[in-house]
Amino acid sequence: MSKMPARIAAFGGAVFVAFGLWAMIGPSSFFDQLAQFEPYNQHFIQDIGAFQLGLGAVLLLALRHSDSLASGLLGAGTGSAAHVVSHAIGADLGGTPAVDIPFFAVLSAVLLVGGVMRLRHRLFD
Repeated sequence: MSKMPARIAAFGGAVFVAFGLWAMIGPSSFFDQLAQFEPYNQHFIQDIGAFQLGLGAVLLLALRHSDSLASGLLGAGTGSAAHVVSHAIGADLGGTPAVDIPFFAVLSAVLLVGGVMRLRHRLFD
């Protein structure tokens, strides 16, 4: 059986995580070096990073766990949690942080708890 799909997933996951972290931690650098789509918007660059982290997490989790539902829930939860961080960092940039942050935090928690429950069920039942 070919190991190429797993290698592709590992490579893609690593690239998504690296770019996601870069966009989250250094949004202006990410914009200047890679994503010069005017106008610069810190919040949207960090949101891009959050979603890239989620994509990378799904690919990397799928390498570790054969359960696609658990990988999907945990990966989406990771991206959603990073999205909460993006909104918290950019709370002064607009939007409705008093509504957005709690909503996305609850969504993140539900996704992550669902993923953990699925893994526990598969591992211990």
